Amino acid sequence: MGLEVYQFAQVKENWKKMEGEVPEFTMPELDDVYILSYTSGTTGDSKGVKLTHRNVVVNACAAMLDQRMVVNNGGTMISYLPYTHSFEQCLMSVSLVQSCRIGYWQGEPLKLVEDCQMLKPEFFPSVPRLYNRIYGKIKAGFKDATGCKKWLVDKAVGTKTAAYERNGAVTHGCWDKLVFSKASALLGGRVKQMVTGSAPIDKAVIDFIKIVFSCPVSEGYGLTESAAASFITNTRDPTTGHVGGPCEGAKIRFKDLPDMNYMSTEKPYPRGEVCMKGPSIFSGYYKREDKTAEAFDEEGWFLTGDVAVVHPNGAIRIIDRSKNIFKLS
Repeated sequence: MGLEVYQFAQVKENWKKMEGEVPEFTMPELDDVYILSYTSGTTGDSKGVKLTHRNVVVNACAAMLDQRMVVNNGGTMISYLPYTHSFEQCLMSVSLVQSCRIGYWQGEPLKLVEDCQMLKPEFFPSVPRLYNRIYGKIKAGFKDATGCKKWLVDKAVGTKTAAYERNGAVTHGCWDKLVFSKASALLGGRVKQMVTGSAPIDKAVIDFIKIVFSCPVSEGYGLTESAAASFITNTRDPTTGHVGGPCEGAKIRFKDLPDMNYMSTEKPYPRGEVCMKGPSIFSGYYKREDKTAEAFDEEGWFLTGDVAVVHPNGAIRIIDRSKNIFKLS
């Protein structure tokens, strides 16, 4: 392909020829800044979030320790989301901690299916926009079925939907091979777990994806400032429409918003602005002390600006913004 591969020792030798002595490698400390991850800028000027090695590693280990990952030791994740996005940073770190292989796409959105069929990932992360497309494509295919094929599709979807609603089962010995194997082959046919984040996803979409691909789909919530995942649904949780409970890397509390009628004292479902503290929370914005001060209260809690309601099982659902401003999907 016209590429020339160099060993790292050769790179060092080339450096010596051009620049002189190679600088000594310095092992980073946990609290050294690992990356400046910039916010999207939809709620104001884009800000550089200073994430440390501790922030990122804690996030990855929390996902593993909580046993919400069903793929590990030898599984493959496909990487195609923007590398600088905190969601992708978290996914990469989780894959490394879990000893997964990481396969990279070609860089062409229209060839993503082709990449999946070549890499055959066991772990497939994505965002609602792409899941909606997959949902629409498979739904359209099922709708076009006629005769005996249509009967089989309707029977398979109905049977698995009923089983899922009854006990959370996403697999079926007969229908997975007879009806859903062709659909699951779109992503290589080996997917054991999916995850979605960065924006809300419709309940109908996520439930359908679980049934068709016969695997759990975890939904997470977090911010760039919390190194991505702060909440994530357990793989064994059969309910959807929430983002699960808090990961071990973040301590959570609710701030009362009386002007918006959201109070943490409400029964049976407390509501309020989500506030976070802990080793996964960022240390501040790059060269923006003013914005850093605004982001934390006097006790050091990070104010997310997102309003949530708590379910009896400890899971939360995002319902509003504390500031009257939108976020892009």
